[in-house]
This record gives sequence, C-alpha cells and structure tokens, in this order.
Amino acid sequence: MRHILTPDDKTLHGHFDPDLAPALTVDPGDTVTYRTLDCWWSAAPYAGGPHRDRPRVPQYQPDHGHALTGPVAVRGARAGQTLSVRLDAIIPAIWGTTVAGGWPSGFNQRYGVADEGVVHTWALSPATMTGRNQHGHAVTLRPFMGVLGMPPAEPGRHSTVPPRPHGGNLDCRELTAGTTLLLPIPVDGALFSVGDGHAAQGDGEIGGTAIECPMDEVTLTLDVRDDFPLTGPVARTADAWLTLGVGPTLDEATFLALDSMLTLLQRLHGVSRADAVALASVTVDVRVSQIVNQTVGAHAVLRDDALR
Repeated sequence: MRHILTPDDKTLHGHFDPDLAPALTVDPGDTVTYRTLDCWWSAAPYAGGPHRDRPRVPQYQPDHGHALTGPVAVRGARAGQTLSVRLDAIIPAIWGTTVAGGWPSGFNQRYGVADEGVVHTWALSPATMTGRNQHGHAVTLRPFMGVLGMPPAEPGRHSTVPPRPHGGNLDCRELTAGTTLLLPIPVDGALFSVGDGHAAQGDGEIGGTAIECPMDEVTLTLDVRDDFPLTGPVARTADAWLTLGVGPTLDEATFLALDSMLTLLQRLHGVSRADAVALASVTVDVRVSQIVNQTVGAHAVLRDDALR
C-alpha cells in the first residue's frame, strides 16, 4: 500500500511527543511518499536581508524546532521492536540555503564567526545532482534526510535538535536513497517523523547547517522486525554496514557506535567479542557524523569488501 503526506496543518510539527496524534496509520511494509519543508519552515527561497526574516509557512511558531512531516503510526508496532525504514527515493527541490556564523555557539566562537555570518543560497538541479551558490561554487548533491526518528517514551514535548538512540537529528550523510535504517522503537505505534532535508553535507556538518532544502519527494517503506534487537541506529547501505552512536562527547558517541558495531560483527560472523575487536581494528572506519547538535554523533563503517 502506498500513501502520500504533504506538509500542512495536519502533518507539520516541530517537536517529538509520544502523545502527538498520528497524521497517518500504515501497515508494516507500506510505503509513504512525503513532501517536506526545509528545516526553517521556509515558504520560499531566501531572498536577502536578515536570515531570520525569511518567509515561512503559516504553521511556523517561534518555539518550533525542525519542520517535520508526520508522525506516521505503524500498526502493531510495539516498544522494544525494531523499525525498518527503507529509503527508496530522496529528491530535493530546486533551492537550498547554508548559513554559517552569526550566532553564539561553542563552534562558532572557536571559528571566530559568532558575531558575523554569511548566507549561501543554492540553485539545485535534481536532474544533474549539482548545486551552485551565488558565488559560483559548484558541489555534487548527495541528498539525505537529517531527521528520521521517533519520540522518547517520556511524556511531553521533546526538542528536535539532539539525536537520540531511536533516531531524530542524526545528520549522517550516509543515509541516502538505497539505504535501510534500523531503529529501536521507543513507543507503541512507532510514531515516525521525517524532515530536515539536506542536499549535500560534509561529515561533521561543521558550520551547523548543510545545504538545507525542501524535498519534493521522500519515499520510505516502513516495516517492523522482531529478529534484529538494537540499542541504537544501524544502517545497511548498498555496500556497507553502519552503526551510529550519539552522546555528550565524541568519545562517548564513538564508543557507542563501536559497541553496536562489535555486536553486529558477532552477529554477522559468529565470532567472540575479543575476535570482533581484533577484526574491527583492521576493517572498521570511524567517522564523525555531526558535532553541532548539542548531542554529537559518530558512526562506524564496515565495508562489504573489507571483511569476507
């Protein structure tokens, strides 16, 4: 079964909340095609002036976080199971924005740009997968969704900014079309939301924003698994396994990602924990997902051709 969700009064929200009514309920294995706004709830491309004065859709509220579409409840999903999110298609719109500096943060202060910032506006071509800013710089697009996740089990509203073990603002550039993301389900029904489209981003997202853009199409297939218990996000790409860790420091995030990777190696290859450590030291790469979302992220990568 295929479903369509567009950003409107019923679907738009800027927080995670286990009591938020689902915009749609689907069966396991159903496919949902979303259209999403950019993270700032923009109604049109940035056209100059103070960035915070950009045009926004009527649903925007100043206390909102990222513009998310959903949530989608998965019929029969239970807390403790695993949600499988197959990323079938991610197609950006034709414009995007990058903001760097101009607001107080730990990283901006270290860069020396807390007081003065810039805005890069991008013309995006989904046909050629290229983007060009107003200064003539061209980049290759590699679109993915920054926020893919579910609400914490604790009642109340939860910020969209920090990533969590059950997803959220992961900002991992490897989660492109063709990837399947696996997440531990924290609440019955799953209540999955998506948003924060990125046309391109480097590992780390060091300036705090990527090429933030609306997405004309985000097609996801949602399923539930009982045979793959998880403590944090795991992803299967076309040629690799990824395990993601989030924490207050890069050390903590890295060790959480590696803990999941060691467990995955034991599962895939039937080895002891010590053997998994030895094999990981030879075959696994550790990368920084993002350093700018209050809770930082790292991911471990095991390429298919690295261990046979």
